[in-house]
Amino acid sequence: MTELENIKSARSQRMPREARRRQLLQAAHQVFVAHGYHGASMDEIAEVALVSKPVLYQHFPGKRELYLALLDSHLADFSRQLDDAIDSTTDNRQRVFATINTYYSYIKGESQAYRLIFESDVLSDALIAGRIEKFNNTLAASIARVVVQDTDLTEAEGLLAGRALAGLSQVSARYWASTDEVVDQANAVDLISRLAWRGISQFPKEN
Repeated sequence: MTELENIKSARSQRMPREARRRQLLQAAHQVFVAHGYHGASMDEIAEVALVSKPVLYQHFPGKRELYLALLDSHLADFSRQLDDAIDSTTDNRQRVFATINTYYSYIKGESQAYRLIFESDVLSDALIAGRIEKFNNTLAASIARVVVQDTDLTEAEGLLAGRALAGLSQVSARYWASTDEVVDQANAVDLISRLAWRGISQFPKEN
């Protein structure tokens, strides 16, 4: 056994399973960002993680399963941040601002994760596309729940409005990030929030 293999073996024995899984996902993130899904290999991921391929395969049976696990991790983190924004206040105008600001902050601070979610080279994969659609549906439903409570819109109309608001946040934030933040984040979020709020506020609750 070579010296590198000895190091890998020792590390494999010492690290708890959950810690090992996090390490492997971090290594996979690095490799997928650098090379895309198709250009990444399990060999390189194992090398970056400083583990043997058998150790990597103990946790993930293949590259697709590893990518899906990484995608799930990023989507769960992003979803938590958006849920926190929606639940951060009972003032709907501030909710709109907080949700849109979260999109902008995520794209700015977690740009690599965002690209893996929404700009992957495997978005045509049914399982991957399904996970992203579920994320979009869940976010739209969270927005719709609040909109329906405070307007006279039906649940179906609220869900449509939720998808529209989520789309406005995503598309505008992606464009903003691509322009090297010519408009600073505070002004950009304020602009898009005011645009969104003027639309929502036209649907007051009927007494």
